[in-house]
Amino acid sequence: MGSEQRKAPRIEVNAYVDYTGADVLLYHKIENISLGGMCIQAATPEEPGSVVDLVINFPEFDESVEIAGEVVWVNRDPPHEMGIRFLEIDARVQSVLENFIAKSRKK
Repeated sequence: MGSEQRKAPRIEVNAYVDYTGADVLLYHKIENISLGGMCIQAATPEEPGSVVDLVINFPEFDESVEIAGEVVWVNRDPPHEMGIRFLEIDARVQSVLENFIAKSRKK
């Protein structure tokens, strides 16, 4: 997926995600994140078009958020990644993501 299709720039972060799709999968590394979505490492990626329930954990800020996402692309070769677009972000999740991204950019 080319960066020209993204509405918000992505940044690399120190955060992890638990997600539920076909299975419940815990503690997967987030490669990068934006207000619109993220790329994560996943040994068994979901199919594009799948909806997944996410719990994004920000250990440095002792914060987590729950959000639904849609898998938009998958890389089945190592490091096994998938791109997820966030669906219906509420005000609290938006605020947490904005704060986390702003603080992460300053590092």
